[in-house]
Amino acid sequence: MNALSEFVRNRRKSLGLTQPELAEKAGTGLRFIRDLEQGKKTLRMDKVNQVLALFGYELGPVRQEWEE
Repeated sequence: MNALSEFVRNRRKSLGLTQPELAEKAGTGLRFIRDLEQGKKTLRMDKVNQVLALFGYELGPVRQEWEE
């Protein structure tokens, strides 16, 4: 599991939603929600943003600090 999958699972549960309910509200398939919450490494960013939009969030670039 990764930070994104934990975030989605925690937000869904805090709102009292089941995975099928979240999938319906986000306009995605149940399989996508399951893959997202299980931390699948390859997911469509647009679909991830569909889910995050329900919580008032979206994916975006994050600057990484590189050690020299």
